[in-house]
Amino acid sequence: MINKYEERLGTERMLPLVFKMALPAVAAQFVNLLYSMVDRIYIGHIPGIGTDALAGVGVTTSLVILISSFSAIVGGGGAPLAAIALGQGDRSRAGKILGNGFILLILFTLFTSLIAYTFMEPVLLFTGASENTLEYAVDYLSIYLLGTIFVEISTGLNSFINAQGRPAIAMYSVLIGALLNIVLDPIFIFWLDMGVKGAALATVLSQACSAVWVLTFLFSRHASLPLEKRYMALNREIILSIFALGVSPFIMASTESLVGFVLNSSLKDFGDIYVSALTILQSAMQFASVPLTGFAQGFVPIVSYNYGHGDKQRVKDCFRVALITMFSFNLLLMLFMILFPSTVASAFTSDERLIETVRWAMPVFLGGMTIFGLQRACQNMFVALGQAKISIFIALLRKAILLIPLALILPHFMGVAGVYAAEAISDATAAICCTLLFFWQFPKILGKIQRSTLHIS
Repeated sequence: MINKYEERLGTERMLPLVFKMALPAVAAQFVNLLYSMVDRIYIGHIPGIGTDALAGVGVTTSLVILISSFSAIVGGGGAPLAAIALGQGDRSRAGKILGNGFILLILFTLFTSLIAYTFMEPVLLFTGASENTLEYAVDYLSIYLLGTIFVEISTGLNSFINAQGRPAIAMYSVLIGALLNIVLDPIFIFWLDMGVKGAALATVLSQACSAVWVLTFLFSRHASLPLEKRYMALNREIILSIFALGVSPFIMASTESLVGFVLNSSLKDFGDIYVSALTILQSAMQFASVPLTGFAQGFVPIVSYNYGHGDKQRVKDCFRVALITMFSFNLLLMLFMILFPSTVASAFTSDERLIETVRWAMPVFLGGMTIFGLQRACQNMFVALGQAKISIFIALLRKAILLIPLALILPHFMGVAGVYAAEAISDATAAICCTLLFFWQFPKILGKIQRSTLHIS
């Protein structure tokens, strides 16, 4: 039986529905990013070691992103499939997708934790750690890895809560962890004098609370799509479908990690201060990406549900709202970052040399992000519509095909500025290509809509 939360995905007026679904996700993502930035702000102000500690934690970011990106296979691939199944009225299939996704997250945890612990120091050295920063990188990562299971569950399953039309519940799962982390950070870092280890421990405990919240809801009678033991038996067809659509979000997330490896390694040759600057620049980029991520989490379930239900007009209406909103928010935030770089840098450090580095690097690094809202809207539409092959290509284009080669080539001609400029060039190029591709393919995709006969392509 369809409950009121699912029913509104197919009946409520589109503009208020999109904002009703998206705003809790945007708010949650802002707070989530805030605790990540608070981590770095506190670490950057540790007396005597702040700049080196910030660089060390910045180096771990690439590996942390890679580990957490496995949850995107389940959350980014499984949740849209579950929403499409709900739109088709196939609750049994939706339950199997959720159950199989849960088991996959456990398997991903075992795999990633074992590999990361085994090769921790060599990987950190390869990705930009120096003799001065390796100690802090190891201190942070060795504790963070203890909470891998909590990260995978809280991020991987939260999208299934959104797919049920319950954005407020999904928001709380993020807020619980984020707010707890903000409270615990100064206690562990300064009051208990644990330094970088304290920041990692605060993150693990906070993610554990988020994971408990997510599981408590999904196992409860309040979930319209509950997590049930009878649906946890691994099903080959279900798993392949999750992977087919989830590869694109995984590539989007994991290539961020690979890019981090390349950028940190390239910048290390110019000095640790440029690695520290990159940590601040990436934090600024993450902050500006929050509205995009939140709105994607809000509109994707609506598109997937109505696509499964066969309602072309609601799919079009939802995309129109998402495109205008995501482009506008992103443009405004990017302009602020570019126009006031010293203000942003001063929040992370009091080192005047580091602030000056960020001041000139910020416009170079973020220039292409001004139009990135177009790509995020179009790329997430492809995922919401079950277009796996196109989604994979777009995910590879920005980072693997464009950014990594540019980051390796441009420094030979532009020096350290070339490392930062590679990001802007790849962002702008990918956004233009993705937008053109979407408007070419969108009418063809809608033309294939047939109620209850949709498949992943």
